[in-house]
Amino acid sequence: MASVVELFTELAAIPSPPGAERAVADVVISYLRDCALAVDEDGAGEVVDATAGNLYSRLDPRAEGTPLFFCAHLDTVPPQGPIDPVIGEDSVVRNAAGTILGADNKASVAAMLEATRRVLSENRPHAGIELVFTPKEEVGLLGAFAFDHTRLDASQGYVYDQAAPIGSVILGAPYSQALDVRFTGRASHSGMHPEEGRNAIAAAARAIADFRLGRVDEDSTANVGMISGGTAPNIVAEHCTFVAEARSHDERKLQDLVQEMIDACSFAAQMSDCRVDVGTRKSYNGYRFKEDDAVVRRAADALARMGYETRYELSGGAADANVFNERGLQCVNLANGMTDIHTPDEHISVADLEGMVDVTLALIDAAVA
Repeated sequence: MASVVELFTELAAIPSPPGAERAVADVVISYLRDCALAVDEDGAGEVVDATAGNLYSRLDPRAEGTPLFFCAHLDTVPPQGPIDPVIGEDSVVRNAAGTILGADNKASVAAMLEATRRVLSENRPHAGIELVFTPKEEVGLLGAFAFDHTRLDASQGYVYDQAAPIGSVILGAPYSQALDVRFTGRASHSGMHPEEGRNAIAAAARAIADFRLGRVDEDSTANVGMISGGTAPNIVAEHCTFVAEARSHDERKLQDLVQEMIDACSFAAQMSDCRVDVGTRKSYNGYRFKEDDAVVRRAADALARMGYETRYELSGGAADANVFNERGLQCVNLANGMTDIHTPDEHISVADLEGMVDVTLALIDAAVA
C-alpha cells in the first residue's frame, strides 16, 4: 500500500470544505477495507448537513492493557483554489497552487491509517484500537458532537490537531460561547429624511467598538467574525446582525466576559434608539489535564521513545478532544508538526508525517499491559 506521504498527498489533493467530505471519506473507507477492516458510517451527515457521516472502525484487542481511540477530522477550511501537494527539495510538503494544503487535519488521518495498517501487517500486540473520522470539525466540532460516543470501548484517546512541533502535549483547551446579535432600527431615506432613521449598523458599530476584542487576558479572547446589514447605500439601515465569540480557560471569566459584551450591546441600543436581541449559545466546553494523568503520561512516554522532547501547553483553540472530554472520556490533543494552517503557507515535513506514525505505534505499544 501507499506510504504515509503518498496517502497524505492523495487525501490533501481532494477538496473537502466543511460539509463536502464525501470524496475524502470514500478514500478512507476504501483504505480501511483494503486492510480487511469493517467501516461503519453513521447518520451524522444528515444531522449536520454534510455529505458524509462519522466513520468508525475497530481492531479487537490481542493483548491485555488499555484500549485506545484515535480521532481526526476529514474537513478543512474552505480552499480558495486548487490543491496541488508537492514535496520540495527540503522534504517539506506544500501546496503549489497557492491555497491551503489541508495538513489540518489530513496529516493526522494519514498517520492514523498508516499506523493501523502497520499494526495489522506486523501482527503487533495491542489492547484494542478504535478509529473515528469526523466531518465539519472546522465549523464547530459538529461531527464529533453528533457521534455516539457510547459505541467506544476505549475511554482514553488522542487527536492530533495542534499546529506545533511534535512533542507538544495539550493539557487544556478553552470554553467558548457564541453571541448572535441583531440590532433593529428604523429605515428612512438617507438623503431626504435621515433624521427619521435609526441606523442599526451604527448601533452595532458602537457595541463592537466597546467590546474588548483579541487577547483579553492570559485566559481569555474575544472576536467578532461576521457582520451584515442594510439594504442600500441611500437607506438608513433598519437591521444589522453580527456573530461574536468569547473563549476562556476559566469558565467564570467566560461568563463575565459574555455578560460584558451583552451589556455593551444593550448600552449601544439605548444610545442609538434601537432595539437589540442577543442570543447566546455554548460552542463547547473546555478541559484541563494534569501531567500525571495516565493518558498524558502515556503520551509523554511514547514521545520520549521516539526521541521527542515533551512540552506541556495550553491551546487557545478547540478540537474534537473538547467533545470527548465533555462526555466523560479522556482525550489528549497532540501536536503533529503542521505549520501555518489555514493559510497558503501551510506545510508539513515528510519527517513529521512519518514521525507521527511512529508516535501512534508507540502509544499503542505503551497501552499494552
